[in-house]
Amino acid sequence: MELLKDFLLAKGYSKTKLKFTKTNHFEVRVRINGKKGRFILDTGASNSCVGNEAIDLFSLEVEDSEIKAVGAGASNMDTKMSKANSFKIGKWRADKLPLVIFNLDHVKNGLISHGADPVDGIIGADILKYANAIIDYEKKYLYLKL
Repeated sequence: MELLKDFLLAKGYSKTKLKFTKTNHFEVRVRINGKKGRFILDTGASNSCVGNEAIDLFSLEVEDSEIKAVGAGASNMDTKMSKANSFKIGKWRADKLPLVIFNLDHVKNGLISHGADPVDGIIGADILKYANAIIDYEKKYLYLKL
């Protein structure tokens, strides 16, 4: 019987290890504009995002946005946008992807209060859909179509 890993790699997917956190989230290492970061994988988040303090870390070009962010534990938050960013997750790469930027203190504080390390941002459904992502929950791998 062919394993999921073998099947997906043969179909042109890359494989990236996920870390399971104390808060029952998967964490993934990401490079944005060549800079390393740690992100939560969140299939329920419509957009990928970073906190305001990550603007300099990831060398983001930012513009104001009229969109208000809503998420677990917070709502109606002001946002900014960064429209053309390079992403690298494992061997998968993409250019000109957008990021929403807003205050992620509620996320970071929630992680810390449960004994987990804070993250730089969230990889949401926008990038997961774009990359035809498949999550192997049992083996803790993220597969992205190259």
